[in-house]
Amino acid sequence: MTTATHPVEPFAHPALFYADTEQYLAGTVSFIRAGLAAGEPVAVAVPGENLALIQGALGADGDAVRFLDMRDAGRNPGRIIPGVLRAFADQQAPGRRVRIIGEPIWAGRSPDEYPACAQHEALINAAFQGREVTILCPYDTSRLDERVLADAHATHPVVIPAGSAAEVVSAAYDPDGVVDRYNLPLPPAPGAGPEVFGTAFAEDSLSAVRHLATDHGARLGLSGTALENLALITAELTTNSVVHGGGAGTLTVWPHDGYVLCEVRDKGRLADPLAGRRPPAREQRGGRGLLLVNLLSDLVRVHTGPEGTTIRSYLGR
Repeated sequence: MTTATHPVEPFAHPALFYADTEQYLAGTVSFIRAGLAAGEPVAVAVPGENLALIQGALGADGDAVRFLDMRDAGRNPGRIIPGVLRAFADQQAPGRRVRIIGEPIWAGRSPDEYPACAQHEALINAAFQGREVTILCPYDTSRLDERVLADAHATHPVVIPAGSAAEVVSAAYDPDGVVDRYNLPLPPAPGAGPEVFGTAFAEDSLSAVRHLATDHGARLGLSGTALENLALITAELTTNSVVHGGGAGTLTVWPHDGYVLCEVRDKGRLADPLAGRRPPAREQRGGRGLLLVNLLSDLVRVHTGPEGTTIRSYLGR
């Protein structure tokens, strides 16, 4: 790695490595204060315990900052670009640089969640290319494993080593490679059993399949908003398969580790890695289905390839 120079690209995406609270606050609070001094809108989206640390260190200066608990706002990594980062950046006046701290990866992330986290960090670079935005992403070197830290070097063009204030260029930067590396086939859904609902569908069965999936979700313990979300997710995913995935697909709903999973497989292929992660233009018709799935789900996992696409939505019970 070499000392960073000012890039031509207006978008900046540094990773901040920290080993303790002192290093965390030194990097984040100085970043925030520099933005406030420059008159830049600032948002902070980090896990709640770190949010409290930053708020305490900022004192009254925190009144000018938007704070979000990433454990809630970014529980599904696929929701972070449209629902957190773009939601804040797009509200600001054109031509005004925006400054955001986003910490999407923490030690409590599950093995199911992490591949989506790594892809999210890689896709930020494409989602904000050309934008006057700086997104600082903290990484806890004392609690995250070496694979996560190596991926951070691949998803961020520059990094700030633990205990340093200087940015250095990452020689390992390869966001497209990270997206491809974590585009892994998902473990197969259960084939049978009293807690498993599975069926093939086509255009003429969309309504019936949605109702059957929702009824099964209720039997598995979903209720209220979560059950309504299952109905919407089922409708969007199955409709997308009919329109874009070869006209048909298979749907499976089953319980797993405290969640109800809804999976749709079809013969289509997702050509756009940012599908479902960018807000559609106001004049755009359609194209909101996968975005809605990301916004409603606690986690979304996707695998796409020549043989077809699998999209798996997790809803907490």
